[in-house]
Amino acid sequence: MNTAVLRAELRLFRREPGALFWILAFPTLLLVILGSVPALRHHRAELGGLRTIDVYVPVAVLLGMIVGGLQSMPQNLTGYRERGILRRMSTTPVRPSALLSAQTAVYAGAALASALLVLVVGRLAFGVRLPKQPFGYVLALLAAVLAALALGSVVSALSRTTKIAGAIGSAVFFPSMFCAGVWVPVQSMPHLMARIVGFTPFGAAAQALNQAAAGHWPGWGHLGVLAVWILLLTGAAVRWFRWE
Repeated sequence: MNTAVLRAELRLFRREPGALFWILAFPTLLLVILGSVPALRHHRAELGGLRTIDVYVPVAVLLGMIVGGLQSMPQNLTGYRERGILRRMSTTPVRPSALLSAQTAVYAGAALASALLVLVVGRLAFGVRLPKQPFGYVLALLAAVLAALALGSVVSALSRTTKIAGAIGSAVFFPSMFCAGVWVPVQSMPHLMARIVGFTPFGAAAQALNQAAAGHWPGWGHLGVLAVWILLLTGAAVRWFRWE
């Protein structure tokens, strides 16, 4: 990866207040709002003795990467192609792939920073326990980030303009939030719905993170679903992506 390109992309990212807010701040802000409701801090038998705020921590963790992967990154990449930046880069020693790698690194780093902020605030403000299986949690988290960025790359590959990228990204964004449990936590879904959601990338990620948070190694079935989605989406992005 070209470090100069990475530094440039990082500077550009820091100048985008919208991306900074929605990726880094909004998931934590949502957690704080939910945690401020007294009823959501009571233990509930239907959640296995957990509090609602406890089960929303993995949801908030996933939210940052969904926003970055499906809303911000596709429009940036499509904008570069639309303005001819990728075409011009192909005639210089800096290949367009360096820009794509830098974009991926920046948004992956932002998603992981957002997740860390959610975990820290959840612990300090609301006493949410840190994941009892940290290695499994990190593995599931990294797989979820890769799936989000691969899905965002497919959105960019299919979009000829930034408006189309925004429309497709929004169409995928809301179902992804549902599968992650933003409106209904996976633990509260009917059994059949939870099983169906478990075959989606963010549904599988949510369940893997929940298992690791409870102290169990993430189910190989959920990790397998994430691995399959990463391979399929990455292959589709490579096949369909155009520099011009």
